[in-house]
Amino acid sequence: MIRKIGIGIVGLIAVAMLSLGAIYIFTMPESLPDDSESQKWLQPGPYSVGSLETVFIDNSRATAENRGAAGTPERTFPTTIWYPENSSEALPLILHSHGFTSSRSDLSYAAEHLASYGYVFAAADYPLTSGSAPGGPNANDLLNQPADVSFLIDSVLALSTDNKPFDGEIDTSRIGLTGYSLGGLTTSIATYHPRLRDPRISAAASIAGLSVGFVESFYRSTDIPFLMIAGTLDALVDFQANAAVIPKRVRNSALVSIEGGTHLGFSSLADPLFRLMHHPDGLGCAAVLSNIDGDANDAYIPLGSERDGIVLDSSIPTVCETMPTEKALHPGRQHMVTQIALLAFFESVFSTDELIRQQAKQQLQHSLSAEMPEASYTEQI
Repeated sequence: MIRKIGIGIVGLIAVAMLSLGAIYIFTMPESLPDDSESQKWLQPGPYSVGSLETVFIDNSRATAENRGAAGTPERTFPTTIWYPENSSEALPLILHSHGFTSSRSDLSYAAEHLASYGYVFAAADYPLTSGSAPGGPNANDLLNQPADVSFLIDSVLALSTDNKPFDGEIDTSRIGLTGYSLGGLTTSIATYHPRLRDPRISAAASIAGLSVGFVESFYRSTDIPFLMIAGTLDALVDFQANAAVIPKRVRNSALVSIEGGTHLGFSSLADPLFRLMHHPDGLGCAAVLSNIDGDANDAYIPLGSERDGIVLDSSIPTVCETMPTEKALHPGRQHMVTQIALLAFFESVFSTDELIRQQAKQQLQHSLSAEMPEASYTEQI
């Protein structure tokens, strides 16, 4: 009898696994034609990718007490570094900032893709805004994250021969930033803020990043290339208020809009986890709102005033104020647009080959939207 029950359970597990496999196969995103330019940019680059797990500790700055969780005299950063194997060339560095309640792996698919093309891509869990923060994620620690960005860049540059996993050296003239959601806001601050910016940044990309508090004057500190990637159905970070305004406000900027793209659709977990959901951002809103004390825009207040180009308009939609009812784009397609756009953007700035820089610009400005109808490209107006 017990043997028959065991066989039955095994059979049910096998049927469930087959069903899940079938669902996975039949819900794959529509692929691109093999001969399309976009498909070429979506393919892995020439390098195999390695990764290093490490911890960087900044002993010069403290982590504050957080909702009853004791503070510490230092700031600690569990960090993942993705890198190209067997490359002895000078390598560009991308430092990524994760979203609120998220982690350093939230854009791992983009990290691996860029590393396969010769980039060192580093991302750390921030002490108080990650999902693992003691006391829970706290957006008020945003003020400390631009200095965290600078510390993490210093830490990667300081890796010695004994603990450096990649063969080549970092080219300090080619340092870029990416950031997702609150990490996109961190990226903008570290790139443009008149007092908190890091002048070593040569290109920056914000993915569904907040920008509502920044007016045109905020972005005048530098004219480095800046890219915003955003979904039109983002429930957490309103598309019109945060993304559509970028080409009007930021010099040397561009916007890649993803029609039907959502906030959670950018996350590494989205595909395949959210494939069957009508719109996944309700999950993100629940997680974010349960960890925000007071108004979501309060995190801007310590950053400065109108003199710094920081203006809070009460009429602008706040986080999760509206929930789109339209069906979301397949998250796999959203990932595809994001991978292509990020690679083409950084190659258009950082490639040492003039031909590749021109091909990257062509891909970003023309081929992407021509071959993927959900994507559109707008340059600075």
